Amino acid sequence: MSETDDGRAGSRSVSARTLAHRVPDLGALELLLAVARLGSLGGAARELGITQPAASSRVRSMERQLGVALVDRSPRGSRLTDAGALVTDWARRIVEAAEAFDAGAQALRDRRDSRLRVAASMTIAEYLLPGWLLALRSQRPDTAVSLLAGNSASVAERLLSDEADVGFVEGVTVPPGLDSAVIAHDRLIVVTAPTHAWARRRRPLATEELATTPLILREKGSGTRQVLDTALGGLARPLIELSSTTAVKAAAVSGAGPAVLSELAVGEELAMRRLIRVPVHGIALARDLRAVWPTGHRPTGPARDLLALTRG
Repeated sequence: MSETDDGRAGSRSVSARTLAHRVPDLGALELLLAVARLGSLGGAARELGITQPAASSRVRSMERQLGVALVDRSPRGSRLTDAGALVTDWARRIVEAAEAFDAGAQALRDRRDSRLRVAASMTIAEYLLPGWLLALRSQRPDTAVSLLAGNSASVAERLLSDEADVGFVEGVTVPPGLDSAVIAHDRLIVVTAPTHAWARRRRPLATEELATTPLILREKGSGTRQVLDTALGGLARPLIELSSTTAVKAAAVSGAGPAVLSELAVGEELAMRRLIRVPVHGIALARDLRAVWPTGHRPTGPARDLLALTRG
């Protein structure tokens, strides 16, 4: 910006601050318009829901601010002075411009509130979000929802780059730059196909055996992998690394090897005995499921409504 441009910008800024002291507020201008239309200060006060003394005080304050008399008061009513009539004409344009501004701002809010961008890690996206979004649809049928599924690291990236309004993650820690709220609890379990030797074990697995056995695992950056790596001190050995819970589950069902999955993901497979749960001794695999959003920007509109539904 040039020196001249900077000077003009400063002049406009000073002028705006000065105008704030010289120009009456919208409430006072609306009162003046009501007096002009009704010919009565008392009638104008009733229409605007204020007392007559308050209306009189506001008119006097406006007159002092402008330095001219605006209203002649008499037992027969209130009449605008010549200056008051002129000011009223200007006031009408200001109020109409403010109404247009408000209508435009409301249109922007409506457009914003008609869409919701959700980023969620895979387990939540596959097993919890469908129910939440169905409930949200009954509350906000006109809201278009887009779901971006990925691992917990990608959820954080989308939120921080303003590609999502709210996110859901499963890891041990909250990614930097995000605030969070715990919405549910989950547990990881070891599962394997009925044909695997572990399915016939009589005693729980020792942590050391789990750490030294190649497993079907989610990829690095996923919440599931983060929890397991933390529990095993970073010693988990991948037999196969896959990028979705469904893929890990399918590989385990096929007999490729043991897997570590959320309880949420394998209820049907356990009930039908397509997978067998393998108890493990001496390891904690519980985890919190969290809603996340950029620090200092708590969800509003449909994102806030979705967050409320997760706690229902």
